[in-house]
Amino acid sequence: MDLDELRQLFPDEISCRLFFEAMIWSSGRACPHCGSIRSWAIQGQSARDGLFECGGCGLQFTVTTKTPMHSTKLPLWTWLMAMYLIASSSKGISSVILGRLIGTTQKTAWKLGHAIRAMMAAVPTELPLLMGVVELDEKYLGGRPRFQEGVKHKGGNGTSKQCIAVAVEREGAVRATLVPHNGETALGPFVKAVVDPAAYLMSDHNLAYVRIADSFAGHSYVDHGQHEYARGEVHNNTAESYNSILERAKVGVFHFMSKKHLQRYVDEAGFRWNQRVPGGTRIRKGKEKVVMKPLPVIEKIQKLLRVALNIQIRWTPDSSIYAIE
Repeated sequence: MDLDELRQLFPDEISCRLFFEAMIWSSGRACPHCGSIRSWAIQGQSARDGLFECGGCGLQFTVTTKTPMHSTKLPLWTWLMAMYLIASSSKGISSVILGRLIGTTQKTAWKLGHAIRAMMAAVPTELPLLMGVVELDEKYLGGRPRFQEGVKHKGGNGTSKQCIAVAVEREGAVRATLVPHNGETALGPFVKAVVDPAAYLMSDHNLAYVRIADSFAGHSYVDHGQHEYARGEVHNNTAESYNSILERAKVGVFHFMSKKHLQRYVDEAGFRWNQRVPGGTRIRKGKEKVVMKPLPVIEKIQKLLRVALNIQIRWTPDSSIYAIE
């Protein structure tokens, strides 16, 4: 589906609102203030479309109340366009370009982008524990230091870059989160929270994984320090692939990701990775590989709207943002 086809599907604000209501209230209309299922539409010449009054608490609400679109002054079509553009991009879209495409300022587009990422972060909570063969890795994400003649800067561990723990099920989902360091005390709780105990772990030669693996079915590793990156089926190249997506998004799209909001960018990459299904196989270097194909973009948008309730992004007095979840 391209943007013109999306516009044909939702030609006006009424069709957009009805779509939002069908997704956000998929189990029936409920008051976002008290949860009551008893409500009625407010009608009259001065009443706006889609306004309801709760029979339980007496408060008024619309489909956007207590969602990332709460109190929005933008048309719902603008929000729908932003979701389409972010969900269909391969590595993300900058707020400068997003603002040009949806007709808003860069500042507004920046807030919209983070609001949509907050919804993306809520979708993976529905997924089960990672099973089968699960690859583990860490990624240090941050800017490159300025060039200084004769000075060799450290990379990754030992710098001020943010450490990101990554776990990927082969031909399956990914989980990633910010951690303070790459030691057992930081990586252990993350791995045990997202990986099934019956899974078989594969990683690089980080000793933390050797100790963590005692709680799982088995563990194999490759030694990157000895330039060993694959030994038959033993590798963590799938996790490295997710890491490269984060790196390319930083270098080629966003250029800068603050630590304050970095988890949302990580969640965006994870959402995009997880919204794929096996789409056949191909032969590469004499081996049969499973080709993962993305879900239709309209399905991604539906998943975002179904988790939108009770997720809010608000401005702060200093023009930053904070989340109400």
